[in-house]
Amino acid sequence: MTTYIALLRGINVGGHKKVAMPDLRDVVADLGFDDVRTLLQTGNLVFRGSARTGAALERLLEAEAEKRLGLLTAFLVRTDKEWQSVIARNPFPREAERDPSHLVVMFLQDAPRANDVKALQAASKGPEIIRAGGKHLYIVYPAGIARSRLNIDLIEAKLGTRGTGRNWNTVLKLDVLARA
Repeated sequence: MTTYIALLRGINVGGHKKVAMPDLRDVVADLGFDDVRTLLQTGNLVFRGSARTGAALERLLEAEAEKRLGLLTAFLVRTDKEWQSVIARNPFPREAERDPSHLVVMFLQDAPRANDVKALQAASKGPEIIRAGGKHLYIVYPAGIARSRLNIDLIEAKLGTRGTGRNWNTVLKLDVLARA
């Protein structure tokens, strides 16, 4: 049995794409997954099931959420082993310990090309520090994310792939939930 962590892009933020977590859990449970749990209201799911590839599972969850909930959004799925790798590969351990709410991991659908990451770094005019690793970006927002110009729209435009971010506190909470 594989444990999965699924992140939904842009739901229940600023009154957009509202969805109740019990409804979301029901959709995933009805697909035959077990031990479906959510964390916070921003679309964080942990569940168990038979091994499936990430991309196929993402498409299935997206299609079912649209059909059953009228929710059109991207799902980004990682296995618990992939999640542990995200934590282990964090290039900013001091920032993670000192100020975890200002360290964000962007979970991407596709691994960005090196040239696209360089273009994103060049386009970032603020104090943010960006590092790429596989299908993830690690971003330190020393002045906070709210006023930063390094937002999801710029990131997706420069990298040519969709994604969603979670701060380090949430990354660690999801790891605990996945291991429970």
